[in-house]
Amino acid sequence: MTDRELDLGTKPLQDEVIPELTRPISFNGDLEQYFHSRPSEKNGRSPFAQDLAPAVRSATKRMFEEVHTRRVTRSSKSRYFSATSSVVSSPRKGRSSVSSPALRNNGNDGTRSSLPNNLRDSIPHNLILLLVGLNPGIMTGVTGWAYAHPSNLYWKLLHSSAITSIRHPPSDTYRLPELYSVGNTNIVSRPTKNGSQLSRREMDDGVPILEQKVREKKPEAVAIVGKSIWESIWRVRKGRAIRKQEFHYGWQDESENMGWINGRVGNEAEWKGARVFVTTTTSGLAAGMRPEEKEAVWKVLGSWVKERREQRKRVEEERGLTINEIAK
Repeated sequence: MTDRELDLGTKPLQDEVIPELTRPISFNGDLEQYFHSRPSEKNGRSPFAQDLAPAVRSATKRMFEEVHTRRVTRSSKSRYFSATSSVVSSPRKGRSSVSSPALRNNGNDGTRSSLPNNLRDSIPHNLILLLVGLNPGIMTGVTGWAYAHPSNLYWKLLHSSAITSIRHPPSDTYRLPELYSVGNTNIVSRPTKNGSQLSRREMDDGVPILEQKVREKKPEAVAIVGKSIWESIWRVRKGRAIRKQEFHYGWQDESENMGWINGRVGNEAEWKGARVFVTTTTSGLAAGMRPEEKEAVWKVLGSWVKERREQRKRVEEERGLTINEIAK
């Protein structure tokens, strides 16, 4: 990375990103491969992407500087390594690297990286489906759009499974509840480059928070987007790891419903909870299943969502209610 590339402004990241998140959309090249907006007539490039480009570079600059300000001089190597224990040996002879908390922190030391997170939950009451992801990636944290990295299969799978009628861009994240009665949240809010940078404790701590969200908003069903998320939920509920023969994709037993209320609690009536569907991860980095295998799992979920949406629509036409008011 050159000095010219790092010569960026110091304007706060949030001020650069949040006011622009609702602009019109399309798809462009170059840096706009990560963003979706209409090109300007003047130069054919998206003004929205031009607005966001400094924000992305600013986040990259902060990570770059954090790594390189931790370079160890020869005179202080011993003291630095004994204090941080951050040396990672490379299997290649004669090579080693220093683990940066900004890029490799797993949460065990109680510290957090400075990566931005502009993603918000989209969970109105009485959704048909609430999708639960692992945590925001760097691109998602910067833009505030769910599954924003172009390698992620999320938006493609939503369309191919008929959960959405078209393939939406990530910038439509907050339109899904209104259009399809589908919402989004994550089990961990901290952005990382990939899921391996999350600790088991960090994921387990997110389980009761997720249960409370479901209990309050009462979606009909919860889709767990990835095996590792369901493993955390199981571990917290059962006090042990899930066995290989106990795991399966698809609908889970009714006893595994999320957010259930046993008996009346305050003003809340008894509620049997939201059904749970465990589906595959959408990460482009996960190579454990072929694309067609992932699509097969998602299509089962999509078939149910489409049917429930049509049922609600019929009731809407009969009663004159909106799709999200029907379940009240």
